[in-house]
Amino acid sequence: MAENLKKKIQEAIEVIRRHTQMEPAVGIILGTGLGGLVKEINKEVEIGYGDLPHFPVSTVESHEGKLIFGQLAGKNVVAMQGRFHLYEGYSMQQITFPVRVMKFLGVNTLLVSNACGGMNPLYRKGDIMIMTDHINLLGDNPLIGPNDDGLGPRFPDMSEPYSNHLIELAEKVALDKKIKVQKGVYVAVSGPNLETKAEYRFLRITGADVVGMSTVPENIVANHMGMRVLGMSVVTDECFPDALEPANVADIIAVANRAEPNLTAIMKHVVERL
Repeated sequence: MAENLKKKIQEAIEVIRRHTQMEPAVGIILGTGLGGLVKEINKEVEIGYGDLPHFPVSTVESHEGKLIFGQLAGKNVVAMQGRFHLYEGYSMQQITFPVRVMKFLGVNTLLVSNACGGMNPLYRKGDIMIMTDHINLLGDNPLIGPNDDGLGPRFPDMSEPYSNHLIELAEKVALDKKIKVQKGVYVAVSGPNLETKAEYRFLRITGADVVGMSTVPENIVANHMGMRVLGMSVVTDECFPDALEPANVADIIAVANRAEPNLTAIMKHVVERL
């Protein structure tokens, strides 16, 4: 199974190399309503996920489903415009496959964004949160199964899942650009339904500030492969149990779109300062 994974990675790389010889140092994964950073990339080539062997296809509204190679702030980057989720029916190995491909292309720094629900009462819609840690409540792990030591260790350390250096860098950028940011813990659940009042209370008690349905699998695999990660969340709805209102997906995407310029500015200038 592990050897099969390496073979699949090589097959995807072979197809990519027919389009570009670029060796990107930075990988970017753009979440719900947050694909605008792509406009800042001086594109060299775009490849649809459907044209890449073993890549899943995005099925979620607002996820374009393209792998984009180009320059951002003078650095070679590869960006995923649209990601995959457990609730779409994909396995954890499928969800994280692009991260493994990125590593083989040369990526050593991964920037990940997502839309999330804010449970910390100090957070408001449109806030950007820098992820300092996470809780995996997806009920699965992308590293389950045989381990290939050529990809990473059997028991990867997770004492610093999100790079302290990159967190400091993002904070400095936000300060310079006068963008308000929060710092906190992201909890990942499977979805696709949003949470009940009791579940929000439970998740808050566990130590989480925000809740979402992504990012954690990609982070685990990035750490497994020795990459450093910066995670950023946009709070798209307020999930306070005693004042909970029905969620509206159109509103969630609208809030993400409004917050996107600030998120894009931070990510772009973090890349610039790497």
